[in-house]
Amino acid sequence: MPLLLRAACLLTLSIVLNGCSALRVDRAASVAAGYTSLQLCSGYFVSGLPPERSYAELIRPLPGLGLVSWGIDYALDPSTRAVQTSIAGAITRRAVYRPGAGCVLLAADGSAARLAPVAPPTQPEAPAAETLPQAIDPRLQALLEASIDPAPDTRIRAALVLHRGQIVAEHYGPGITAHTQLPGFSLSKSITSALAGIMVGTGRLALDAPAPVPEWGDPKDPRHAITLDQLLRQTSGLDLPQTNSGFDITSQILFREGDTAAAAARTALAAAPGTGWNYSDGQYMLISRLLLQASGGSEDDFLRFARTSLFEPLGMHDTTIQFDAAGTPMGANFIFASARDWARFGQLYLDGGRVGKRALLPPGWVTYSTTPTLDTGYGAGFWTNRVSGQVPAWGVPWGFPHSSADTFFARGFFGQIVAVVPSEQLVFVRLGAASRKGDDIAGTDRILAAILAGLHEPR
Repeated sequence: MPLLLRAACLLTLSIVLNGCSALRVDRAASVAAGYTSLQLCSGYFVSGLPPERSYAELIRPLPGLGLVSWGIDYALDPSTRAVQTSIAGAITRRAVYRPGAGCVLLAADGSAARLAPVAPPTQPEAPAAETLPQAIDPRLQALLEASIDPAPDTRIRAALVLHRGQIVAEHYGPGITAHTQLPGFSLSKSITSALAGIMVGTGRLALDAPAPVPEWGDPKDPRHAITLDQLLRQTSGLDLPQTNSGFDITSQILFREGDTAAAAARTALAAAPGTGWNYSDGQYMLISRLLLQASGGSEDDFLRFARTSLFEPLGMHDTTIQFDAAGTPMGANFIFASARDWARFGQLYLDGGRVGKRALLPPGWVTYSTTPTLDTGYGAGFWTNRVSGQVPAWGVPWGFPHSSADTFFARGFFGQIVAVVPSEQLVFVRLGAASRKGDDIAGTDRILAAILAGLHEPR
């Protein structure tokens, strides 16, 4: 389609839909361009995957992309470490890579991103892969391989079974290795919850006091009463609907705003804090800024805190946290890690927040994080297996029907799972690009059930 015709089509759609600001196609197109640039940049410079693969696996399958897919053009420049995406030549978004901090997306208004270099992570004395014991069980390895559905809409990039602290089965798709850092999407929330727990344990943040969000400092502001606990549990009452369509306010904040937490903080209340559950990235954008402030206020301060208090003690040396253009960590959905690092994180929760004799999380934090909120199957950054029924509007179960009730898990878009089964001393990691309904939660349930059954088969 000729460039001028593409631009005319986009402009026409925008004019038609501008009557309702929530349906402005230009904003949705800007979200699509921003998401594409950030995902391709992260995929290439953090995960080491070609842009064509990242586009095919994590961009093209998005349900809402059809509206603008005809006009998407992207260019990756290794020399400037940047990706630029345009929609019909009329909307352009750019993401830039910084070593040690992944990629940052420039704001939609063109304001400059904070591209100052960050301190590199401490180099481990031995490769991270050597710090996690391996005892591959041929039966479980065969079970894992046999239970993986090869269909494109259930695609698994990496899968790992950790039993009693040892790797007993491990699978990687083409081009993926034990050190490949893969996107966690909302697995990131579970790491953010852990970092919040560390801050609570040291007294730098409080669970039940009003969250220190500057925009809500006036006691007369009804948002002033919102607590860290309510943000963690997704019960703040903030009007932050999320559909991942590009038309919803949460997607627009995430992929159009330079300062995501400030934009989320401007949101009004839709319900009284603590009275209802509404899953939204925006609440974890605010938690991320609270962690940044409590750790010292700079990107380096936050990275130092995250590395020394969590990643380095766990041996998570293949992990990257990305930031927005204001320098706030994207702790809602842009933490990348290898399958083994995600497994190490799951093992921390299986071990009650301890690594050997050292407590990384405060006493009771694992129980707190995995206790259901209100009448839901969501805890505080983790999902639980204790509630029947389905997630509202998602049409999928809260948990895994074929796993035990004590199972809890981190869960992310496109089929990212870190499941912990305490009664079986098991951690299961699935990292993928699954576009099937519910991020193929049914497929994960099937694989996990096969692994659990395999543990009890006669040798």
